[in-house]
Amino acid sequence: MAREPLPDWRSDRLSQGRVADYKPFVMVDGEGVRCSLYVSGCPFACEGCFNEAAWSFRYGQVFDDALADRIAADLAHEAVQGLTLLGGEPFLNTGVCLAVVRRLRAAHGRAKDVWAWSGYTFEELCAWADAGHDDKAELLAEVDVLVDGRFDVAQRDLTLAFRGSRNQRVLDARASLAAGRAVAWDGLRDATATFEQVDRRSLV
Repeated sequence: MAREPLPDWRSDRLSQGRVADYKPFVMVDGEGVRCSLYVSGCPFACEGCFNEAAWSFRYGQVFDDALADRIAADLAHEAVQGLTLLGGEPFLNTGVCLAVVRRLRAAHGRAKDVWAWSGYTFEELCAWADAGHDDKAELLAEVDVLVDGRFDVAQRDLTLAFRGSRNQRVLDARASLAAGRAVAWDGLRDATATFEQVDRRSLV
């Protein structure tokens, strides 16, 4: 069945410039040691979402200079591989995300990477970029690894790395943009199912 077209959601209309959480020096939101910024607001409202509180664009704290400075200082640590953007929906909070990413690139270039989780698919982001959503286009161009697509509880799979359902993809965003099509990230290693994992699915 064809999916209904998405509404013309725009960050400048929806975002309140708020963040749900900031977690420095974590190792679960992508490859290596990372600083993870959880933005507030997501209209996708996926059933079974692990961060339902962040659906509201008014949740959490206002993103301010003090937090921006803290993130920049944390990212400067040699052990930190990069920044992770999630939430919430990063591509509907581009004011916050681009402020952090631009500062990261100015300080470190491509030496630090950027991961982003989005309910949009890569193809949807490209279509909105072509339709004049310049902020989405700019943010996508700065992302190195994109985990894309809405979480689908019917396709939940505990053996997947970095994603919760089989429809979601882990993409090399820069290679995807260069090729004009989705290109899988070559560092992906999914787990092998065990009896314990299979049995746990009924409990989640």
